[in-house]
Amino acid sequence: MILGVYMANISSLIASIASCVSIFKCRALHCKVVKTMSYRHGFIGDQLVGCYLRLGHEVCAEKLFDEMPERDLVSWNSLISGYSGRGHLGKCLKGFSKMMRSDVGLGFRPNEVTFLSIISACVHGKSREEGRCVHGLVMKYGVLEEVKVVNALINWYGKAGDLSSSCKLFEDLSVKNVVSWNTMIVVYLQNGLAEEGLGCFNVSRRVGNKADQAAFLAVLRVCEAIGAVKVAQGIHGMILCCGFNANMCITTALLDLYAKLGRLEDSSKVFLEITSPDSMAWTAMLAAYATHGYGRDAIKHFELMVDHYGISPDHVTFTHLLSACSHSGLVEEGKHYFETMLERYRVEPRLDHYSCMVDLMGRSGFLQEAYGLIKEMPMEPSSGVWGALLGACRVYGDTKLGKEAAERLFELEPCDGRNYIMLANIYSASGQWKDASRVRNLMKQKGLVRASGCSYIEHGNKIHKFVVGDWSHPESEKIQKKLKEIRKKMKNELGYKSRTEFVLHDVDEDVKEEMINQHSEKIAMAFGLLVISPMEPIIIRKNLRICGDCHETAKAISLMEERRLIIRDSKRFHHFSEGSCSCRDYW
Repeated sequence: MILGVYMANISSLIASIASCVSIFKCRALHCKVVKTMSYRHGFIGDQLVGCYLRLGHEVCAEKLFDEMPERDLVSWNSLISGYSGRGHLGKCLKGFSKMMRSDVGLGFRPNEVTFLSIISACVHGKSREEGRCVHGLVMKYGVLEEVKVVNALINWYGKAGDLSSSCKLFEDLSVKNVVSWNTMIVVYLQNGLAEEGLGCFNVSRRVGNKADQAAFLAVLRVCEAIGAVKVAQGIHGMILCCGFNANMCITTALLDLYAKLGRLEDSSKVFLEITSPDSMAWTAMLAAYATHGYGRDAIKHFELMVDHYGISPDHVTFTHLLSACSHSGLVEEGKHYFETMLERYRVEPRLDHYSCMVDLMGRSGFLQEAYGLIKEMPMEPSSGVWGALLGACRVYGDTKLGKEAAERLFELEPCDGRNYIMLANIYSASGQWKDASRVRNLMKQKGLVRASGCSYIEHGNKIHKFVVGDWSHPESEKIQKKLKEIRKKMKNELGYKSRTEFVLHDVDEDVKEEMINQHSEKIAMAFGLLVISPMEPIIIRKNLRICGDCHETAKAISLMEERRLIIRDSKRFHHFSEGSCSCRDYW
């Protein structure tokens, strides 16, 4: 009877230590252990060491560890695991070294738990040499047969950019479990080989593995990287067949994917099919409205979420809400939510929120007000904040303020070529060619290269890529012919003249016109008109911001050809229909 009560007390204490989130409570539990039992009972001493480390009190953990009269492999693993959880690779390795030199015999022989903790710390610390040394130790101690350890090594090599080592470990693995396959999918994705990741997912299914939550989450990320709607729809079908349509993590990731692929309607359908969406799902749908420029819908969605369903918004929710206001030019609404987020919702404004507000005011032409907000910020402005102001200066041609914003960005991000290009473009737009040339020369001196503009469009189970002046496509002659027809029709029916002011080079007018007429998104639009069914929208992805002339061309095509076009540039989605854009010419 007494023994039963004693064991119940131990179990209760272990549960309390495991769920402890306060250092004061941890110390109180520690005192109770000292008064009533031994550190060895139920490995309570090891549990306390782990708890102290989890709460960030390393000195207390180390002192307790040194005081423990008996330390076995579990004790050392608790210490090393705690260090690993804090991302302290150096202390992990030091603890491992001490364990191996322990005065108990010849030290303790490390097991899979030991190595899993150290490999995890290597991943966190992005440490190449240490990771290779750990791999050697894994081989030395015969732990390479443990599939969990090999999976961890595959993951580490993948994150370190050593794809060949990841592949070799995976191929040599005698028994591959579903985690092994899922890890390889993610490794391929992280190393820019999304299609190989998709192939890995398909092979995993063919060899008899049933896709789990991790597999579907990984392959949904692969779909985003590939940018293929048909593939995403196929995976959606698998999710339904496998009964994961009620899984909140997967359905949230799915609606987020559809939004990023330009299918806002499909995102909305997925959201409406969720029985009881949690805050993550609500926020993901809000983010979808924001990136597509549907500010009014985002506000309605937010108010429904908060007022009707009682979901408490967090800082991420407000970031997307303010972004939606910014993308739609809803200045007063944005100011209202920024002012009430702390007063009503107890959410302290962070850097992202200030960045959104600077972007909102700047894009609406209130540059001095945006600059004033930066000066009043309670924290140091980030590159995102100054970048928002620089973007607004480009739109409104404020050279003086743009120069100051750019100089701050050069200090914060000296190797980001986009800031130099933005300032050079501001100078070029105002005819200050010498200053523009000076900034471009500064880029060259620093070895910074401007990213080439390219556009992507899906057709026939393939992603077609176009660059400026592209003649590499098999249908190039037809595409160029269609492009000429569009320009002629725009000129004759709409009286349109190419907006060569968007060509920021000091060249003749006819050269400017030829340059702007061969932008990658225009070529992609012409291709889309040739191959995409009139019943379907033409969806194009662009790696850079869409220029004003291409934006006007898309509006004209939507009117003349009676087509829907959806173009995603580096900032947002643009929905073109009946001669107008969802951004209301505000981007």
